[in-house]
Amino acid sequence: MRLLELRGVAKTFTMHLQGGMQLPILRGLGFSVAPGECAVLTGPSGAGKSSILKLIFGNYRCDEGRILVRDGGADVDVATAPPRQILSLRRRRLGYVTQFLRAVPRVAALDIVADALTDTPRERARGLAAAMLARFNVPERLWSLPPATFSGGEQQRINLARGFLPETPVLLLDEPTASLDAANRDAVIGLVRERKRQGAAVVAIVHDEAVRAAIADTSIDVTRFATAA
Repeated sequence: MRLLELRGVAKTFTMHLQGGMQLPILRGLGFSVAPGECAVLTGPSGAGKSSILKLIFGNYRCDEGRILVRDGGADVDVATAPPRQILSLRRRRLGYVTQFLRAVPRVAALDIVADALTDTPRERARGLAAAMLARFNVPERLWSLPPATFSGGEQQRINLARGFLPETPVLLLDEPTASLDAANRDAVIGLVRERKRQGAAVVAIVHDEAVRAAIADTSIDVTRFATAA
C-alpha cells in the first residue's frame, strides 16, 4: 500500500516577464511513498526539489501526470482536484513545513502553532501547541509574543512546531533543519521517526547528510527527471 504516488508528472513554468518564455523543469517524474517511509529528494539547487513538494501540496498545478494522495479508501488526484478538495486534503491528509514562516502579524507564537489544529477544541489545541514548542526548545516567555520579533532560528522553530503538530498521514518537509542548532536538529529527527512509526509517509528535502542518513529510507535523484529549457 502507498499513501502517495506520482505518475508521469511534468511541469513547465511560463516566464511572463520574459515574453512568455517556456521553462520546463520536470518531466516523467514518478515515485511512491508507503506508510512509515521517508523519501528524501536529492539533486543540486535548481533541480526542482521544492517545486515537487509544491506540486504535491497543490500550490502548483502539473502540466501532465497524476499526484495521488490516499484518502480513506480512495485516491485523490491533486493534479485535477478542485480547490475546495485540495483545501480539505491539507486540513486532514497533507502536512507541509516550508523554509519560511508565514504568520499573521501581532498573533502570538502559541496561537500560530495551535491554529494548525483546525478541528481541535481551542484549549486542547493550545496545550498541544505548548508541548510542541517545548520540544523545539522555544522559551515559554516567547509564546505570547508575535514571531516577527524573533530571530531567524526562532522563527524556524515556530514554523516546525506548527508543521509537525497535526498528525497528517503525508508530511512534506522542505529543509526542516536549516538554521537549527544540534539540539533542534535532533528534535526534528526524533519527530520524523515518530511520524514514521505512526505510519506517516514523509517526503523531505534535506541537505544535512547526517540528518538525511538518520531519517531516509529511500533517496530520489531529481536530476533524472529534470529538463532544461
